[in-house]
Amino acid sequence: MTNTTQAIEQVLKTDVLGRVKTPVARREQLLDEFERSGLSGKKFAELLGLKYQTFATWAQKRRRQRGGSVAAKVPSPTEKVRWLEAVVEQARGCGGNGAPPLSLQLPGGARVEMIDVTQVELLAALLRALAKPC
Repeated sequence: MTNTTQAIEQVLKTDVLGRVKTPVARREQLLDEFERSGLSGKKFAELLGLKYQTFATWAQKRRRQRGGSVAAKVPSPTEKVRWLEAVVEQARGCGGNGAPPLSLQLPGGARVEMIDVTQVELLAALLRALAKPC
């Protein structure tokens, strides 16, 4: 099988210590790909053959340029905080796999009970649908 895409040849500069200097445009491309990938920074850097610390520095600089930071991801005091209460009760019966059922008490008094592991995806879809505003 042949690759029909043409490789772009580019001479990469190095500094006095022999480190390869990645052009800013290429760095931005890689950071865009990282954001779309859903991978951890460490795994993404490993796949690129970069040292994690180098990649982390690039990502940090980009966040600073955009005005974002790790602290910005923490909800501010004015944002609504949602709490979840978990109560462990004695099992009334066992599910299909021998484990006790998982019960969720939803706002408004509705109760959802999962009795089998195969229902996890269905329960997750229900919770996502309920979380969306009307």
